[in-house]
Amino acid sequence: MTDASTWAVPLRSREGVAFTVVTGAACVDFVYTGGLGDRARWESLHEPADLAAWAGASRLVHGATPPSEIAVTDVEFAAAIELREVLWRSINRLADGERIARADAAALNVYASRPDLAPRLDGGALTFATPIAASQILSTLARDAIALAGGPLRERVRRCAAPDCPLPFVDTSRPGTRRWCAMARCGNRDKARTRRRTEKGDGRSA
Repeated sequence: MTDASTWAVPLRSREGVAFTVVTGAACVDFVYTGGLGDRARWESLHEPADLAAWAGASRLVHGATPPSEIAVTDVEFAAAIELREVLWRSINRLADGERIARADAAALNVYASRPDLAPRLDGGALTFATPIAASQILSTLARDAIALAGGPLRERVRRCAAPDCPLPFVDTSRPGTRRWCAMARCGNRDKARTRRRTEKGDGRSA
């Protein structure tokens, strides 16, 4: 699979600042596509074709499978939106050091019980059998979340340290000391706030 330490998701802040987040896991990538409440401002899945486009560009298939090879029915699209909320709740519970809720764990198990992506060797290169059904994408995402919750990286699931940023991520850095969703956004904002406090403490104008 694509290196989790380098795969980045592009986002845009309320202020219009473009930034990218290395989420550390495919299931976290998926929750960044939008959702309920405040996450609606990032909504990118409005119809089945949007899910096919996301999946084709995702780390799940190495960003190299055309959307035309991914079939998404209306029922599967609705299931994807439902799974995204399950993942959001589950990832946030892990970030809080808690177990995934029983009902959400059961839902993940159901999704994961279905066939996932089928890898193939094509001329020595890793590809995936096509056409791909959306149910395979959802199964792979659920399996990724289960592996995260049941593996050593569950202790590395965190939430951005900025008080006004709810974004979760998996800290795959070697030292395990990552604090921000993205240094280019929340990290720099914190540095600016610290600088202003220091300047005020020194009696200088900000």
